[in-house]
Amino acid sequence: MIIRFLKDWTLPVAMLAGALSYFFFSRVAWVAPCKPLLHQLIAFLTPTLIFAQLLLTFCKVEVRDLKPRGWHGWLLLFQVVAVLFFTYLLVALPMPEIYRDVFEAAMVCLVCPTATAAAVITAKLGGSAATLTTYTLLSNLMAAVAVPLLFPLVEPHEGLSFFLAFLRILQKVFPLLLCPFLLAQLLRYFLPPVHRWLMDRHEAAFYLWAVALAIVSGQTVRSLVNSEAPSFVMWLIALAGLLTCVVQFLLGKRVGQHYGERLSAGQALGQKNTVLAIWMAYTYLQPLSSVGPGSYVLWQNLINSYQLWKKRKLDAHQPVSHQ
Repeated sequence: MIIRFLKDWTLPVAMLAGALSYFFFSRVAWVAPCKPLLHQLIAFLTPTLIFAQLLLTFCKVEVRDLKPRGWHGWLLLFQVVAVLFFTYLLVALPMPEIYRDVFEAAMVCLVCPTATAAAVITAKLGGSAATLTTYTLLSNLMAAVAVPLLFPLVEPHEGLSFFLAFLRILQKVFPLLLCPFLLAQLLRYFLPPVHRWLMDRHEAAFYLWAVALAIVSGQTVRSLVNSEAPSFVMWLIALAGLLTCVVQFLLGKRVGQHYGERLSAGQALGQKNTVLAIWMAYTYLQPLSSVGPGSYVLWQNLINSYQLWKKRKLDAHQPVSHQ
């Protein structure tokens, strides 16, 4: 029964575990001397888990199945325009530091690529997992270019020129998003036994995502506890996460409806790799902005839960075929 509960509520449990672990370790005396080592371990584990998660997911993708659809272009255009707009606001308009966190949170929620687990939800809802997987790869490509190009403009790194900051972020983000796909394809053609072994364990990607989510949830709680920002600013950041979540789900569905793929497009634009978003915000923007994608986890899971409940209810009322 406990195992069943953990499987059904993996992500909320991971978020709670991450939050509680911060409060536990912050109050245990023997942890204090180990903090530098813990920070190094976390800095290594988070991108490693994201890499492993993407590798397992991309092992299911074949190049010949990556067929772009019309709605892919429209959704990518929306993401690019939205991120450029927020970048312009943050760079060109003077504003108090605490309000910058709100806009940075909205920006990272928009630039974040589609969650690799979105294909699972899409399939359960009756959408096309194949076209969504294609958009997942395209959105990762877009993020790999946009993040190192725009984030140094928003938050210049002290002692670094824009070009050096661009190269530093590119060095970390680009391999993290693209190398898993390239490695998966190389294994497919040159080491089929290893590829098949990974394919048989592709469901582990979801649980790797949960572990990474626990780590970044702890980092988000740390930012909240150590922040001197007023509580209303944190509520505004959470509201920014809600607004970007609702807008992207609705817009994705509206665009996809014109191409007969309403469910797939809605999930593609709305369901985000929030673990990656929290990591990017915490690492390259103001740490408090990670509250935005942190709240996005809650909002998108509420929407997904409603959609799955609605689908189960609809299926329950459909007549059973006896053929």
